[in-house]
Amino acid sequence: MNATTTQTTDGPDAHGAPGPSHAPAAPAAPAAPAASGDTQPSAARRARDLLHAGFGLLGPRHGRHTLSADDLDTLSLPIGDDGVVIGVDADGHSAVLGLNRPTPYEVVLIGGLWTAQVFALRAAATGARVAVETGRAHAWTQMVHAMGGGQNGLAVYDVGRVPPLGASAGTPVLVVRDCGMRPPRGRVVSGPWKSVLTLLPYLSPVAPRLIRQARLVGVQRVSPNEAAELGRTMALPRGDVDSLPTLADGVTLWCADRDRQYVMTQPTDAEVGLLGTPRRMD
Repeated sequence: MNATTTQTTDGPDAHGAPGPSHAPAAPAAPAAPAASGDTQPSAARRARDLLHAGFGLLGPRHGRHTLSADDLDTLSLPIGDDGVVIGVDADGHSAVLGLNRPTPYEVVLIGGLWTAQVFALRAAATGARVAVETGRAHAWTQMVHAMGGGQNGLAVYDVGRVPPLGASAGTPVLVVRDCGMRPPRGRVVSGPWKSVLTLLPYLSPVAPRLIRQARLVGVQRVSPNEAAELGRTMALPRGDVDSLPTLADGVTLWCADRDRQYVMTQPTDAEVGLLGTPRRMD
């Protein structure tokens, strides 16, 4: 459709009607509004053109992703696997432990220092601050130096000297209590965004109390007598009781409520270089 124009020529036919020749020329009529095909687009259209050209962040224009009802059963989402990879299960699948939680979380590990140190390294790698309460600081010195002298997420404190840590969702904390057979009761308790891992090298008189308080208990190789005692305390099946004295280095039986799972912690090359190969004894 062509735009309409207005003539301004003087004369009888200037406005499409006859008139006397002596009449003055009539003023030009105002221009009609531009039609849709005008070469001067409206402001709204210029705005739309700018948006389509990339201004306004409309985003990509892709076809919609659709899924038929018959294919819904094949859809799966990785929910609940956020945390620290502590090893692989019997089927070779990654075993993940969620340490950073908005609720208090207590873990007891009856096992070796090597496993606790691997957990500390991996927790720090996920962004958690790790505080180690220990009576053998020399056993953690190499780790502290490897991680930048305590400036990169791992710090070591004497027993009973752990300061307030200010845990939050943005800065979760893991406290590793490496305090021997009888960890003293103190102010180091779990809380929102602060989990506590208590390491016991062997079964001790305080172990039943700590096990009852814990949300998760890990057991590595122990003596037959210790296995029998743990079987009574934790209500373990006979098969698990018999297997505990025979577990290989790096293998842990993890128990939470009624769930039990054997996990093998496999170190990375960097962990082997820093901590050595898996071992139960220190």
